[in-house]
Amino acid sequence: MFAAERRQLILEMVRANGAVSLRELARVVQTSEVTVRRDVRALEAEGLLDRRHGGAVLPGGFTRESGFPQKAHLATAEKTAIADLAASFVHEGEAIVVGAGTTTQELARRLARVPGLTVVTNSLLVAQALAHANRVEVVMTGGTLRGSNYALVGSGAEQSLQGLRVSKAFLSGSGLTAERGLSTSNMLAASVDRALVQAAAEVVVLADHSKIGADTMFQTVPTDLITRLVTDEPPAHDERAVTELQALADQGVQVSVAGAEGSAGSGGDTAPARQQRRDMPLPGPRRQVPGAGLRAATALGEQNGGAERARVADLRRR
Repeated sequence: MFAAERRQLILEMVRANGAVSLRELARVVQTSEVTVRRDVRALEAEGLLDRRHGGAVLPGGFTRESGFPQKAHLATAEKTAIADLAASFVHEGEAIVVGAGTTTQELARRLARVPGLTVVTNSLLVAQALAHANRVEVVMTGGTLRGSNYALVGSGAEQSLQGLRVSKAFLSGSGLTAERGLSTSNMLAASVDRALVQAAAEVVVLADHSKIGADTMFQTVPTDLITRLVTDEPPAHDERAVTELQALADQGVQVSVAGAEGSAGSGGDTAPARQQRRDMPLPGPRRQVPGAGLRAATALGEQNGGAERARVADLRRR
């Protein structure tokens, strides 16, 4: 990997996670910590990140998470393609939950024309995107406003989700690995995301390639509970992302890859770009995880593996 590519990947990881250790950076870019330390120094000289003992952080703080203005300008083409494809999994008359994030905001813009849809969300940005959709009912959680991403968090948000049951949950996060699943760098956000997951029969994760292989502090969705991942095509040099995607598929996650080229705009007026979808081969029967809530629903839904594969095949023919 060339130095410029390596440094760009390091920068993407730090932007996604807020703080990353040199050891983790070296593992992801597949080089030595000495080389990574040199790259971090070069990026610091450009004012793009700060060095801390044993790692790299966003400028200005060790644990500060990227706010909405910074995230909104990252991987915009990839987020658009992911949102286009994710919207194709939402059907008329469904009830779904949509978590906070810039990618889920893009998804919400594309859901405005789905008749009879009910969307439960803790995100002000998602609600705003659907505010003028006459055929979509928007239900917001309670909670305390978290200004960095315009999301409602805390016990009020979690309590308002108790007893809720919907067909799908669409979530984003800061990192996704086959070992730990989806994670985020904020404890309050992670807690609300877990409550959203417990309300849904299926969990769909939206994550661009820069988040694949990144592991952050707080786990939100274990790999066993992720039904589908919608992501973009990773760069040819990003072997880390390719390896993680295959590992996720091996553990039973349905991986749908969207291409950024020729995707619809962010206005949400065009149909989902189904022709850009590429599914990784489905593995054998998924292992079941004991427990209640979503775990039980997932186990029941997978007792008939042939019916599920037939449904996926039908989606591909459309």
